[in-house]
Amino acid sequence: MLNKYPLWKNLLILVVVALAFIYAAPNLYPPDAAIQVTPVRAGAEMSTATLNNVRKALDGADISYFGEEVNGSTALLRLTSPDAQLPAKAAIQRKLGDEFVVALNLAPTTPDWLVNLGAGPMTLGLDLSGGVHFLMEVDMDEYVSGRITNYREDLRTSLRQEDIKYRRVVVEGNKVRLSFRQETLRSDARTFINRNYPGEFLPQEEEVDGNFDLILMLTEQKIRDFEDYALKQNLMTLRNRVNELGVAEPLVQRQGRNRIVVELPGVQDTAEAKKILGKAANLEFRLEAEPGASRFATEEYSFRDNQNRTARLEKKVITTGDSVTNASSGFDENSFPQVNISLDSKGAARMTQVTKKAVQRRMAVLFVERKPKTTYEMVDGVEQPKTIQVVEKSIISLATIQSVLGSSFRITGLQSAEANELALLLRSGALAAPMDFVEERTVGPSLGAENIEMGARSVMAGLALVLIAMLVFYRAFGLIANIALAVNLVLLVALMSIIGATLTLPGIAGIVLTVGMAVDANVLIFSRIREELKNGRSPQQAIHEGYDRAFLTIFDANLTTLIVAVILFAVGTGPVKGFAVTLSFGILTSMFTAVMVTRAMTNLLYGGRRVERLSIGGKA
Repeated sequence: MLNKYPLWKNLLILVVVALAFIYAAPNLYPPDAAIQVTPVRAGAEMSTATLNNVRKALDGADISYFGEEVNGSTALLRLTSPDAQLPAKAAIQRKLGDEFVVALNLAPTTPDWLVNLGAGPMTLGLDLSGGVHFLMEVDMDEYVSGRITNYREDLRTSLRQEDIKYRRVVVEGNKVRLSFRQETLRSDARTFINRNYPGEFLPQEEEVDGNFDLILMLTEQKIRDFEDYALKQNLMTLRNRVNELGVAEPLVQRQGRNRIVVELPGVQDTAEAKKILGKAANLEFRLEAEPGASRFATEEYSFRDNQNRTARLEKKVITTGDSVTNASSGFDENSFPQVNISLDSKGAARMTQVTKKAVQRRMAVLFVERKPKTTYEMVDGVEQPKTIQVVEKSIISLATIQSVLGSSFRITGLQSAEANELALLLRSGALAAPMDFVEERTVGPSLGAENIEMGARSVMAGLALVLIAMLVFYRAFGLIANIALAVNLVLLVALMSIIGATLTLPGIAGIVLTVGMAVDANVLIFSRIREELKNGRSPQQAIHEGYDRAFLTIFDANLTTLIVAVILFAVGTGPVKGFAVTLSFGILTSMFTAVMVTRAMTNLLYGGRRVERLSIGGKA
């Protein structure tokens, strides 16, 4: 029988449309502005006392909140107003101190019954909402100071190898001062440095207290080279860390001479992201000091998990986390957390050389962390926060060396969360220079809301014009096309929500284009039906031939457009990819609605009965 779908096909269409409405529904629930509090130390639990302090801080600042949520180490408090996020963050950070990360967040409001079905809102790009913006500043002074210290050690070694006797080599600010007993030795040293460090120093000579001093200052070009290297290395490290976080369409780019912009769309755990991005952490592998070792060659450190327990270590470092090429967390044979370490050739050679003579001695893994310390001082009668960076070193593992170590070994004595965090930091690489957060904000309450409103207006305006045009030109068939068009938009939103695609502002442009393409397929079908009626076909035959003969044209047109969209996604970046994603999905959903959904509705309206005339407009 013409124009009759079998029952299974109607049920299939009905099920697909019903599921689309369910999985698109979470997008009707906008997120709440929220504050997220997480301990700096991985694995630490959120205590009741800490949560009470958070409440007191918000109450003291007269900030309204609701919906407290505690999940292990994380507390989330929803705010009644997005404008209260920054004041709330400042008040809580002041109350809790530097042992906690306080971050801005956007908390989902999807009902539990939808969440239980696996439904969630579509991920929005940062230009729409649902993400965070960080502006980070590289501490160039600290980095250059570290490089000058390295020069001091290199010069000491090189001068000894050249048999150029010196009295002392010391660092004075951004200079290295070398002292000699004789002027000839100073001259020899200057010749050696000019030959081996061309264009790196501006040497100056002084005579102080009978010593012949050579003062080495870095050239401006060398300082710029150091700064460029530090910024590029930090950019690469941050990109690696962002990739480890699994963020869709992130932005990590340089801004000016010493700043980096990081934008993370769709991130919910902003506190964790902030902690991972800004952590200037490294490892040092050292041998435990032998009994009777000189205190000048040893240092005492406490354990990270027990400040009352200490161990004395040799000052000499075997190797550092900079030599780590790969790291992964796992469990040992006793189901305790561990981090599996792989070293590069230089680090492995050094580790083998040292441990060959140290079997049955204990080796410590020292965790080196740069942490902010905030104090408050009065400036012009107003209390202002002042943040300084301090370096903390603590032992995370102290184990006996059972055999000679090489390029691969493991670190134990960690909690599961600590092992995961350490592995991530080591995999992504150490920061060449420490970084500070200069600015942090969510985009949703301001620009994001405006972009969403403008994008919604454009879609609604385009949709309204298309709906009116279809009703005017195609009457009942136009109504069918309009219903299918609405279903198409629901299917598109549901599909992007299910697979986790990111919707950006250019993506909204892709949706607008999809609206036009979806209705274009219906225009082809309806025009074909009109032609068949003009050729003397019966209404039932005209409907049948119209859909069948227009299919290949629709398929070819959509296939070529889909190929272009795939190419745009493959070679494009950022906004281009956002446009390509929505266009690709829109082509697929429009094919389904134009060919199957409209056909099903047409069959229900006209199929299986005698029809004298079709309400399709025109002169047919």
